[in-house]
Amino acid sequence: MDVAVLGMGRMGRAIAGRLLEDGHRVAVWNRSPGRAAEIVAAGGREAPGVASAVEGADVAITMLANDSAVRTVAIGELRPALADRTVYVDCSTVSPTLSSELAAAFPARFLALPVLGSPVAVRAGQAVYLAGGPGELLDRLGPLLASLSSTVQRYDTAALAITAKLATNLLLLADIVALAEAFAVGRAGGLTDEQLRALLGASPMVAPGLKNRFEGVLTGSQEGWWSTGLGAKDAGLAIGIAQAAEVELPGAVVARSLYERAAALGLDQADVAAVATLYQPGAVRT
Repeated sequence: MDVAVLGMGRMGRAIAGRLLEDGHRVAVWNRSPGRAAEIVAAGGREAPGVASAVEGADVAITMLANDSAVRTVAIGELRPALADRTVYVDCSTVSPTLSSELAAAFPARFLALPVLGSPVAVRAGQAVYLAGGPGELLDRLGPLLASLSSTVQRYDTAALAITAKLATNLLLLADIVALAEAFAVGRAGGLTDEQLRALLGASPMVAPGLKNRFEGVLTGSQEGWWSTGLGAKDAGLAIGIAQAAEVELPGAVVARSLYERAAALGLDQADVAAVATLYQPGAVRT
């Protein structure tokens, strides 16, 4: 298939690379040029604009940071340039409200496809995709979805797929905070990092998804793909879903404030594991 991938952050590059490896023809675009060198080297085409990227495409994919970025590209640039036959797929983590707006703006040809997994998992075809949209559209995109992963969970609407993504993200964000606080308690009581690693590293209390962040939380490593700023954004989106149903999420409110605090300390581009910095002796508390 001919595919355009719009947004060359870590996840966008991973998606484009995966599709190239599986034999698809891929054009890419990023607002700031020069982010796609590895994709071009692998056989992809870097386009100077959205219209050029999606020309002749069977599928156009956006993987962007937030509602504002997706709305600007999708409504302002993609919709006027998209051929009638082209399917639009948004892999970004946005609000269910925006995803519903996009479904209405691109009737019968929009699919929400948020991703569970790291860029490494995406490149290996091991990520989980949450597909929300018309069943016939999912069937039509079968070859593309099969290239991305063997695990695709289907939802009837785009909003449901986004809700599933945000519920999962909130669980991991809260778990990272809990792990950082467990380490803080252990250290305060005299346990060494090696003892904490031996105690909790293989503990069934630490979920498999959290194990990917274990060393980052323990040692302060900030290499990753999901920043504290984006973590705070996602927690806020989850809170918004609950508030619309008149449900309070006090734990999520605290978690969001912690990621916001970490971002304000200059760690806005660091991995979400960097929230553990707040629990170091002498850390800024305001």
